[in-house]
Parts: sequence; C-alpha cells; structure tokens
Amino acid sequence: MKVPVSWLSQHVDLPAGTGVEDLDAAFVRQGLEVEDVLRAPETTGPLVVGRVLEIEELTGFKKPIRYCRVDVGNPEAQGIVCGARNFAVGDLVVVALPGVVLPGDFAIAARETYGRVSDGMICSVRELGIGDDHEGILVLGTEGIEPGTPAAGVLGLDDVVFDLEVTTDRGYCMAIRGVAREVAAALGAPWQDPAAATPPAWSGEPAWAVEVEDPARCDRFSMIAMEGLDPAAPTPWWMRRRLTRCGVRSISLAVDVTNYVMLELGQPMHAFDRDAVRGPVVVRTARPGERVTTLDGADRALTDDDLLITDDTGPIGLAGVMGGATTEVSGSTTALLLEAAHWEPTGIGRGVRRHKLPSEAAKRFERGTDPDVTVVALARAAELLAEFGGARVVGGVVDVDARAPRPQIALATDRPQAVAGIPISPDTVVDALRTVGCTVEAEGAALTVTPPSWRPDLTDPADLVEEVVRAVGYDEIPGVLPTVPPGRGLTPAQRRRRSVGRALADAGYTEAPAYPFVGPAALTALGLPTEGLLTLRNPLSEQEPAMRPSLLPGLLATVARNLGRGQRDLAVFELGVVYTPGAVSAAPLPPVDRRPDDDVLAALLGAVPAQPWHVGVALTGLREPRGQWGPGRVADWADAVEAARTVADAAGVELVVRAGDRLPWHPGRCAELVVGDVVVGYAGELHPRVCAALELPARTCAMELDLDALPEKAVAQAPAISAFPPVRMDAALVVDAGVPEAGVRASLAGAAGQLLEDLQLFDVYTGASLGEGRKSLAYAFTFRAADRTLTGEQAREAFDAAVAAAAADHGAVLRA
Repeated sequence: MKVPVSWLSQHVDLPAGTGVEDLDAAFVRQGLEVEDVLRAPETTGPLVVGRVLEIEELTGFKKPIRYCRVDVGNPEAQGIVCGARNFAVGDLVVVALPGVVLPGDFAIAARETYGRVSDGMICSVRELGIGDDHEGILVLGTEGIEPGTPAAGVLGLDDVVFDLEVTTDRGYCMAIRGVAREVAAALGAPWQDPAAATPPAWSGEPAWAVEVEDPARCDRFSMIAMEGLDPAAPTPWWMRRRLTRCGVRSISLAVDVTNYVMLELGQPMHAFDRDAVRGPVVVRTARPGERVTTLDGADRALTDDDLLITDDTGPIGLAGVMGGATTEVSGSTTALLLEAAHWEPTGIGRGVRRHKLPSEAAKRFERGTDPDVTVVALARAAELLAEFGGARVVGGVVDVDARAPRPQIALATDRPQAVAGIPISPDTVVDALRTVGCTVEAEGAALTVTPPSWRPDLTDPADLVEEVVRAVGYDEIPGVLPTVPPGRGLTPAQRRRRSVGRALADAGYTEAPAYPFVGPAALTALGLPTEGLLTLRNPLSEQEPAMRPSLLPGLLATVARNLGRGQRDLAVFELGVVYTPGAVSAAPLPPVDRRPDDDVLAALLGAVPAQPWHVGVALTGLREPRGQWGPGRVADWADAVEAARTVADAAGVELVVRAGDRLPWHPGRCAELVVGDVVVGYAGELHPRVCAALELPARTCAMELDLDALPEKAVAQAPAISAFPPVRMDAALVVDAGVPEAGVRASLAGAAGQLLEDLQLFDVYTGASLGEGRKSLAYAFTFRAADRTLTGEQAREAFDAAVAAAAADHGAVLRA
C-alpha cells in the first residue's frame, strides 16, 4: 500500500515538526513494515503554473506545431512552441521557464525553433518525472490556481510516499482511512475518519432490482444508479496525482472515482454501464458450463465455487475480483450502476488463485473489508461524480443487508499483563481497545469486547491481547532469555538416525533431502499405488498435492536432475518421514483461549497419520572410480543391498537378505530385507520400465528401508578377545543360479557351530566350465576357539559339517 504523506495529513493532524523519520518510526511501531520511502525526481529552477492565453497554429511543417502565449505571472506573456494538441485557451498548464533542470538532467533554455523563439516548455507528466503519460501535456484544469504559482506544491513534487507492506490480518490498512487511524494512535494525534460522513437520504424507489442468493458469501450488497454523466469529463488533476502516487493508473472519471474511494475508504467498488445491464441483478454461484469474459479480455470457465454478479444475460462480473466486459464503462457511458458489497474473504481468495487473477479489489476483499461503509462509499463516489462529471443519483439506494451481529469476546483485564510479562493497568487495557475501535463494557475485572466492523481478524482473546501489547509498545517488553531446563540428550531413535546418516556418508553417499510432496504421476511411473494418498487442502503445487508414501520419488528426481546437469556417477541418500496412506479421522478445531482437554488432544493425535522414518539410497554410474589402478566398477544391485547392510550395522540389527518381487524393482534383481520375521524394505535394480519413464540410465539401483520397523538396539557387549590363533579355510560351492546366497550362508553358519568366528563371501563366478544355470560362491571361513588352540582336525570337522549342510539344503557341490 503506497501512502502519500500529503493525503495522509489531510486526515491526521500531524504534530508540528513531524518528519519522514518520525513517520517511519510510527509505522514500524504499529506493525506496518516500510518497504520503501519514495520521493519525486528532483526538479530545480522556476517551474510554475501558467494559463494559456493564445494559440497560433503554425503551418508548413511536417507535423502540427503551435505557438502559445502563456501567462506565467509576469507582466509579459511567455511565448512557447509546443507540439501537443490536448489543451485549449484558458487551460492551466505547467511551464518550465529558462533555467529549469527537469529529471534526467534536461536543462530548459530559450531557443529559436520553427521560426519562433520558444521561451520555455509546456511540460508533460513524463517530462516532470511523475508518470508515464507522454501523449499530451499536463492540463491542471481551468480554475483554482493563479498563474505564476510555483508548480512543485501543486504537482506534489515535494510529497513523500511510504510504500507499506500490509500483512494479511491488517486488511484495513490497505486504505488511507486505516493507515490514518494507526498513525494517529502512534503519534497521539487527532484524526478525521473519512467514513464518518452520513450518506444522503436518497428518495424514491430502489434504482434496481437486486437479489442475493447466497447471503453466507455476500452479507451486504449496496447499489445506486446515476445518470447524466459527462463521458468526456476529465479526472481532476489532484485525483490523478493521488492515484498515480498510489500506483494506480488513471483511466476515466468513473473508473478513477471508484479507485479513489477504494484507496480512501478501503471499500472496493465497481461501476457498470447501466444501459448494458439487462434485468435484475442477482448474486449467485456459477452454474455448470457458464463462462464469463472479464475486463482483461480473457474468457474464463467457471466452477460452482465462483461467486458471480449476473443479470438476465448471465454473468456480468466475478464477484470481488473483476468485472465483466459486457457491462464495461466506455467512453460513451452516461448512466451508471455503482456497486459496493461485502464478500466472504476465503471465497474471494479461492477465486483469485483459481483464475490466477489478482486485482487491487481482491487484495482487499480477501483480507476483509468493513461492511459498515458500503453505502458511505457509494455516497462518496456519487459526490465526486456529481462534482466533476455532472452525474446525479436516480432513485433510492439498494441495500441488501444480511449481516449477523458482531461477536463479543470476553477478556480478563489481567490477561495482557500475564502474556506480556510487564505491568499493564486495566485502564490501559480499556483505552488501548477503544483506540483500535472496539466497544468495551467492563464488569469488575471482566471485559466484554465487541470488535469494530473493520477488524474481522479480532476473533479471540489472544487477538485482543496482541492489540493491547501493540498499543503499549513491543519495545517496552524486555528481552529475557528463559532458563533452559536440563535435557536428557538425544533419544535412542535420534541417535540411530544420526548413526545411519554418518554410516552412509562414510560409505560415499551424499545426503539429498527432497520436498515431502508428491503427485500421482510420479507414483504411477514407479508402479506404486495412488489410492488413499494424504492430499493437502492448499498444496504449493497442483502437480504435487499429496504427502509422499515413499522416499523413492524424491530420490530418483534428484538423480534425474543431477544427470541433466552433467553428473554421471551418483550415490545419494535421504533420511526422512513418509506418510502412510489410509483413512484418518477429521481433526477437531481446538480453542485458542485455553489448553485443550485430554479428549481433544487424543482426537488431534488420532487424526495425525502414521509418519514412519525411512532411509533410502539411489545409485547410478561408477561406484568405484576408474584410474591407473583399473577401469572402475559400475554400481549394481549388490551395492544397493550393501547399503542396506550398512544401515543395519549402524542400527545394530541383524539383516537377512532374500529374493523379493516388488515394484519399482526388477523382479529378478530385487532383494527383500528382513529383520527377524518382519520385511523392513527392499533393494536392488529398478525395473527397465521405471528407468525409461523417469529418463534414468538402465540398471539404476535403489534401496528403501523402514527405520522405525527395526527393533531397538541391544546394549552393546564388548567382544570376547581370544589369545589363540585362528584357522582359515576357503570353500567354493557350486549351486544353481537361482539359489539365494543368503540361504547358503545361513546353512554354512548354522552347521559350522560355535567355532566359526567369521564367514565372508569373497567371489561369485559364472562360466561355461560350471554348466548352464550354475554359479560358484567362494567363502572364507575363520575358525577360533576361546579357550584353546584349535587343531587342524577340529577345524576340518566344523568345515566339513558346514559344506555338508549346504549340500543337503541347497544341492551345493564343493568345487575342486
């Protein structure tokens, strides 16, 4: 919101000596952030107001040229050559006399041109640096200013504009009226409310038939009819200047007046061409298949959530957002319907986002406007149109009012003191609330507060406390750091997650957290179900409206993004929560003035979906880099399985790996990860269709594991250290290619007995010498006894028992 100080001072009696810095501090003290302080470009020299006395049309040139005699307050009129044609004899204009330096270091001097001496320049808005209009010179009207008057004050070149950032809960400050109230409160100065005027008692029948079908979304709709408007009547310069300083482009008198009243009172309005409106005006929601062409020329499809202003022809405007093209005020409009209404803020906000159509009116409606000023705004607009356009009101006012009584809020006088932690007297509480416009009734220490109509954000005692503290001053609250209670350190789950993260980082993986949002398209590409997803009511992106049930979409998107930027060898991991699909109960809305009871807390927790912690990895390219030591090694499914083992080791659990079959993994290269009897995850090579859908390299690998499904780590026991030497033996076992290595390992370890200290798979071989569909698994056995030196025979006995068990269980044959 841009606030010119000249306009603000019209409503606030600023104390003498109040400067820009004082106003800046006042805005900040009231919670209004100052984005910028704007000043007009500097102009030096004799810049004055002049009256055109004579105009002589010069001929014989390639373009129309005029030689003007202009009264600038001197005994002799000034002769000036000008090419513009939008002014006439008697008009007041801005004249830059010789010696003026305009913005852009444009110096003005007397010079001979077109056969005449031009003793100055008649200026346009752009040449003065106060606008972009350069089609003609600036005309100030015909009366009210004496020739020779310095133009700086008339033009507002000495004015200062504050650009304020208004938060969504302070919509009343999107108007001079609201800002004036805040500045007056901050400076302790008197002020005049521009909405305090009493509307005239227009007589006669209502000017138009109006029906509101949805009073819940439009609880007040006011309208008056006007006729006799001069369509050629110009907007007065002072109004154009204020609109420009507030960042609003001047269009025509009718439109400019509605914008001016919006900036002054905070009540957006709309002007319809009355001759183009057919039949009664009806406020209703859109019907199936309806469309509307808005003032920006766009043809828009409507939904049943769109609130419309309609006539017998259909929609003539998107309520609270933008008018329709069929009833637009044009250069020939002489009869108007002026509308001012109070719309439900959330519905306007939904419409703005649905149609991607932000407007100045919608910015105010979605923050909440004052329903008490609709008729006042119409009266103000009618007054301006009558004064400058010759229009007159026809008939009585239409005022469909379905408002409910304003809510009353109970507040204890000691509540602000308890919240702020500083002494605040009851009188201060009452004065502060009345200053912001509240009606306060006191009964002892209990207050009954009725918020003003322009403050829809005041709904709870906490809101009133904030207003009191703001009035006292946030800077009066001392900064005291709370005493930190002694903690118990990290929880076991937190320590486990950190250990897992460190272990994966040590193994060469890079952590790459992703957003927890996902769309059905990403899950479909992975072959994952899309039913029962937890969908957000107001997602950041329409393409990703749900919470992720898996880490894989984000991880694989990270891989694809890095591949697109030239990275070829990738190993990334993420630790994060996923959101289990399924039905959850609706969460209750807890009160804000007291602690929720146990039933409400239980219902809130019951409405929270399950959010287990998962860990996932994704790999592609070389797992071991190439160099002088060799050609490197490409990552494969075994690396994904090894990442799972790394996680299990860090978590202190025993992991069993067996063959699995689950999308998005390749059915023949998928490992099922089991702890105890629980499947906790999967690892392996992605399905070729998944790689193709996500544009990933063939044989990209991934692993995902449910950390919360792992049992708690047992208390670590120091290993027994034997002083006796080990006995090491190797065995290469030939089995069918389909036999899982984990099963062979389990048979070997189970039969070897307590003498087996370690068992490592160090080679897997396939070749023609073994036969079709056969593979060789080479294991290294380490045997050791805790209390004696093993003999060769004892180690051989345990070794033979292990090989025999593998032969019995899996048909393993000891390879020569």
